[in-house]
Amino acid sequence: MKKTVIALCVLLFTSLLIACDKREDEPPIVVERSKIEGYTYDKDNITDYALVWSDEFDYEGLPDDDKWGYDVGGHGWGNNELQNYTSDQNAFVKDGILTIEAIKDEKGSWTSARMVTRNKGDWKWGKIEVRAKLPTGRGTWPAIWMLPTDWQYGSWPNSGEIDIMEHVGYDQNRIHASIHTQAYNHKIGTQKGGSKVIPTASEAFHTYTVEWFPDLIIFSIDNEVYYTYNPFNLVDIPKNRHWPFDRRFHLLLNIAIGGDWGAAQGIDPELSYAKMEIDFVRVYQSPTIQNLVREID
Repeated sequence: MKKTVIALCVLLFTSLLIACDKREDEPPIVVERSKIEGYTYDKDNITDYALVWSDEFDYEGLPDDDKWGYDVGGHGWGNNELQNYTSDQNAFVKDGILTIEAIKDEKGSWTSARMVTRNKGDWKWGKIEVRAKLPTGRGTWPAIWMLPTDWQYGSWPNSGEIDIMEHVGYDQNRIHASIHTQAYNHKIGTQKGGSKVIPTASEAFHTYTVEWFPDLIIFSIDNEVYYTYNPFNLVDIPKNRHWPFDRRFHLLLNIAIGGDWGAAQGIDPELSYAKMEIDFVRVYQSPTIQNLVREID
């Protein structure tokens, strides 16, 4: 009996020491499973995709302001980029093609466009297709990507980012897809993604696609899958640190110049112009998936 009492006292004393060592303001770690757990669907046999939003660029002039807005400014955008984004000077539609231009003026300053569908096209789950021809030039950094509309899990990267297509001019023809979350992002070197070489990325149009499901995200080029993000075997960290993708997101199209990644091998001093051409943007959603989501929300 005496040995049992001594053992209990040692255990209590150790517990008190551990409790005292723990920071009082440190929030408890809560393990949360995915809400999709326990529900099944066949992602390979979704046959009811319906077009819910698109721009075929079958008009002339400025991009349709019912569908597109702009992020504007020139403060580096968190990546030390050089360009100043304008509202309507660096994007136009002609002959069925949207063109985004990055232009260097005689003083060496760059302008470009960062087009967004925020509050004009916002989606939760679906398939997004963008058919594009990419710019060339060391120092260019074009992207087709998605950000959260409401930032309900906090500022970047906590609320997530989906990069459908990224390209840097010093690594011509290599296409990247990635996701960013609190647990996985490039600022801490843990980002998740894949890449694929497309020899004609800047010479021909290719279709860049993301399929975003309640529990995984699939990236493809011209219908060939090259990266899948599926983190739901992770049960040791809170869900939103690796899966904030259960809120609505919007689409962005832009060309950045320079920046931490775009200028990693410098900027071509002869570079003065770059363009990204977009043939179409199409967004599909599946009633099968949407109904499943309504069940579990």
